[in-house]
Amino acid sequence: MTTVDLPLLPLGRGTDIASERGVDCPGDLPAASDPDLVARAQAAKAALGERVFVLGHHYQRDEVIQFADVTGDSFKLARDAAARPDAEFIVFCGVHFMAESADILTGPDQKVILPDLAAGCSMADMARIFQVEKTWDALTAAGIADSVVPVTYMNSSADIKAFCGRNGGVVCTSSNAETALEWAFDQKPDAKILFLPDQHLGRNTAVLKMGIPLDQCVVWNPLKPNGGLTAEELQNARMILWKGHCSVHGRFSPEVVDELRATIPDVQILVHPECQHEVVLKADLVGSTEFIIQTIEAAPAGSSWAIGTELNLVQRLAKAHPDKHITFLDKTVCYCSTMNRIDLPHFVWALESLVAGTVPNQITVDPETERWALTALERMLALPGRTHKD
Repeated sequence: MTTVDLPLLPLGRGTDIASERGVDCPGDLPAASDPDLVARAQAAKAALGERVFVLGHHYQRDEVIQFADVTGDSFKLARDAAARPDAEFIVFCGVHFMAESADILTGPDQKVILPDLAAGCSMADMARIFQVEKTWDALTAAGIADSVVPVTYMNSSADIKAFCGRNGGVVCTSSNAETALEWAFDQKPDAKILFLPDQHLGRNTAVLKMGIPLDQCVVWNPLKPNGGLTAEELQNARMILWKGHCSVHGRFSPEVVDELRATIPDVQILVHPECQHEVVLKADLVGSTEFIIQTIEAAPAGSSWAIGTELNLVQRLAKAHPDKHITFLDKTVCYCSTMNRIDLPHFVWALESLVAGTVPNQITVDPETERWALTALERMLALPGRTHKD
């Protein structure tokens, strides 16, 4: 099996038949300085009418989010698309794995479009299918694979979701990770969990929500022989955490939390569970993106907050709630660089291509991968007692 890294396609153009994203992207993008971009987007969207449904992830730029029919996190948006079976085109302003999930959940006649094929996810790309299959072989050789249940975060590629579906596992979001882990531990006697691809969400959920000792959470490094773990460490582990992380949430540090507490009276620290364990331990509240939004909406006027999540969302919350003091939990700019590849020129280009009768950058998941990924997603949907927000 080929192990070549996926190339970035500059400005979403080009073709690479050896890559997962090897889709031709013909045509020229409008200039980023074009003063008529907003008017062109409005005109193209109006021309398409009910044929197009635009999804906007919370981390998108304001210039793009203004054209979204619905906003939300990845799984919510994919389900919103599935609830619009009459929409011929689903334009997903997010990243690659999100568009894959939308293709899995929507009808066969609906076309999912990602305005820029280079809008990937660094976390999702940290777990490649050939690496996970090699890891499964190593766990089999170690004599523990029969006890392992794979659980993958929604922020993973379709083939990783399909791997979990084939091997008795499940998908989770950041809001139902605890329920998913409880389900997984119930599947086998003395069960262990292989948690993909975000080590921080897995660790934070296992230790802080379920009381699993930290020393029973080990990190599997796919770049090292046997994951860099001894046979004894694997035998004693309950959580085998993939060595992956979010490039945005992983930046937040406990030192900045301490500095903010020292400089802002009564500040409350609100972070996403993709943050490092040391940051989560110092936080006042921890939860999904939807939880963060709802917390700020319900907060009293005059309250002070430092938020550890993507900067576009933090700035949008600060603008929407001027009666509250909202600070970003980092000293430097921390946008999601790949999410930000979906800009107004790409969005206009995608919509105008559809108006002209060309379907650009369609994201499709092959039937076999879709079948098993849907199996893992349906297991998640059957989990008791929780909503399925990211």
